[in-house]
Amino acid sequence: MSRNSADTGLRVFNSIHHYGLAISRAAFVGGRSPYPYLKAFGCDLFLSTHAEDVRSALDAGFAAATILSGGASRAASEELRIAFDGDAVIFSDESERVYQSGGLEAFQAKERESAREPLRGGPFKGFLAALNLLQREFPDDDCPIRTALVTARSAPAHERVIRTLREWDIRLDESLFLGGLTKSAFLEAFAADVFFDDQAGHCELAREVVATGHVPHGISNEPSI
Repeated sequence: MSRNSADTGLRVFNSIHHYGLAISRAAFVGGRSPYPYLKAFGCDLFLSTHAEDVRSALDAGFAAATILSGGASRAASEELRIAFDGDAVIFSDESERVYQSGGLEAFQAKERESAREPLRGGPFKGFLAALNLLQREFPDDDCPIRTALVTARSAPAHERVIRTLREWDIRLDESLFLGGLTKSAFLEAFAADVFFDDQAGHCELAREVVATGHVPHGISNEPSI
């Protein structure tokens, strides 16, 4: 999907042919936003450098992120490694709202109280579920897709996350509960190809080591009053 016209988009199809990619469909919309075609194409993920297009896609119920330049290229690998933040990305921002309004103590108390109550899904729940369907086509020890949760949560707030994923029947290969530590070093250790986070500050740090998608969703992206 592209804001290009079909004429200027010819280079895209030439590149697809050059690299032998199995892509036969495209939408070239001549300068307008392509997001209205997401549903018709059955898209699971929309990435763009146009922040307005990303917000429109999110509002329409699709996983979407603004891609930030940066991140060192890692060694060639046959694995695609995708890392996600938790609250306001995979999960709703309900817990983040408690944290921002009441602080850490209120957040931890609420998570202990709600440990057996699954979190609501966030904008990337559907994309993660789609990845899981692909992963199940391969043996566990020979899957070309590897996923990781990289979250600032720590015990006791971990239990609700684990029980939520179990309730959804969604598997994450790795779960890193960092308790507020900076995520960059862990993303580098995981050798992530791309990382998705809702907080702009976290994205700016992460983009130094990995291609990063800012997900403009939830309380951290609402205008300040």
